Amino acid sequence: MTAALLWGLFSSAALFLGQLVAKPLGKSERAIGLMMGFGGGTLLAAVAYELIPEHKLADGWQICAFALLGALTYYVGDRLIDSNGGEARAAIAAGKGEGGSGAAMFLGALLDGIPEAFILGLGLALGGQISIAFVAAIFVSNIPQGLAGTTSLREAGTPDRRITVMWALLTLACGAVSLLGFLMADNLAHAGTYASAFAGGAVLMMLADSMIPESFRHGGRTVGLLTVVGFLVAGVLTVVQ
Repeated sequence: MTAALLWGLFSSAALFLGQLVAKPLGKSERAIGLMMGFGGGTLLAAVAYELIPEHKLADGWQICAFALLGALTYYVGDRLIDSNGGEARAAIAAGKGEGGSGAAMFLGALLDGIPEAFILGLGLALGGQISIAFVAAIFVSNIPQGLAGTTSLREAGTPDRRITVMWALLTLACGAVSLLGFLMADNLAHAGTYASAFAGGAVLMMLADSMIPESFRHGGRTVGLLTVVGFLVAGVLTVVQ
């Protein structure tokens, strides 16, 4: 239980690193885009090797159904949050955005982090050990998300102290969700594969909807190379473990 909570907190604490580098890098859209591209690559590897690997697809159409359900759930939640001022949470156009609702951006960031945190705790309970590659993928992807979110929140007029509190609450929430996944493992022992597929669909939806397009828009073609590098780094960690 303690390990699930601590790993959930650790993976989400990268948001603070994003806030820390927001000042020196916040005006460099290209740098943020490149970082986001690398983070997107690590998450793609997490989906391919951890959440919906090839051998799980052999379980039948249910895997595809749960992945689609996860994508649809994220899509609906994301649209609702965006319509209430949360769309700017992934925007990295420094100095050009219109800001947004701080509360909505917080909920949007929470929506991005819940699937990953839940599977982190669930996987620890069912597998008996933590997946270093999966933790690394979440941690790395949270840095540019924290950076872009901090920049957007500042444009919306949110004080730095309040931004820090928001990231702290988000980190605690993800730690709690990871713990919840661990505690629910007994009830989901036979459904863990479906839960992973659901989370995989949600993560893929998030990547395709905002993270990858935003990184290419501002990072240019080099983002493609860094996305591949991120994918390979996370893939190698999976094999090594």
